[in-house]
Order: sequence, then structure tokens, then C-alpha cells
Amino acid sequence: MKTSKKKMLLCCGLALLTGMAVVGAGFAQNAASQVKSLGGGKVLDQLNKAPDVNRQSTPDGGFGRSYRQQPPLIPHKVERYQITATNNACMRCHDWPGNIEAKAPKVSETHYVDRQGARLDKIAGTRYFCQQCHVPQVDAKPLVGNDFKNSVEVK
Repeated sequence: MKTSKKKMLLCCGLALLTGMAVVGAGFAQNAASQVKSLGGGKVLDQLNKAPDVNRQSTPDGGFGRSYRQQPPLIPHKVERYQITATNNACMRCHDWPGNIEAKAPKVSETHYVDRQGARLDKIAGTRYFCQQCHVPQVDAKPLVGNDFKNSVEVK
């Protein structure tokens, strides 16, 4: 066979395959349009307000601390909060000015100071990953007996 006939057969084959792919995609799209939703034919006619953040009850004066300089405990669930190198979900409510609208405590000013003591306009990298120090408060029964007394109770 000559080279030109081989090229022509190859081009025809590619054109045929391309055409079949286009027709197959059309059939697949048509079949997909016949799929019914799991909810039937019901349509939402109203949108509900998002629920409030699930907060635990906080005693008057906040949670007690077990030792001097203990970081405050977190009074809400945080398991779905994502903290990455470019986004910290905690700061949405706890950094200025979001804390005003969220009625949440603002991050301490100490979190805006770097290791050399320089004041920053954003949270210092050493304070960026909140759960290094802050943990969620839960009302969990101790797994083992405990007679721990905090520093105030010992005096």
C-alpha cells in the first residue's frame, strides 16, 4: 500500500471514531435528562435560616482554668473547621471585625506579636494553628478517677 492510502485510511478511521464519540455523548446526555430526583417532583418553595452555631452552655465568668496562663477553652464544636496555610476558619469569627458581628471573643493582642516582639497586622505564624493550644470544652465524664485540683483550689 502506498503511503497516501494509509494516511487516508487513518484519517477516515479517526473521523469515524470522533463521530461515534459525539453521537455516544449525545445518547448519554439524553439518558441523563430522564433521571428523576430522589425527592420526586417536589420543589423547595422556601429557604430556612441557617441554624445558630451549636454552643455549649458557658458558666458565668467563663470556664474555669486549671493553671495560670491556660489558653481559653473553645465552647463550640470545631471538628469541621479547616485550618490550612492560606485559610483559618476560626478567624472568620474571632478576628476583627468579624468578631463584632459574630459576638465572639476577639483573639488576644498577644497573637499579633512575632517571636522578635514585632507587632503584626495579622495573626503571627506561631499562633495561627489555634488547636495547638485551644481545645473544645466538653462535658465528659472522666475515664478514670481523678483528684486533680487547680492552682486556686490548692491554696
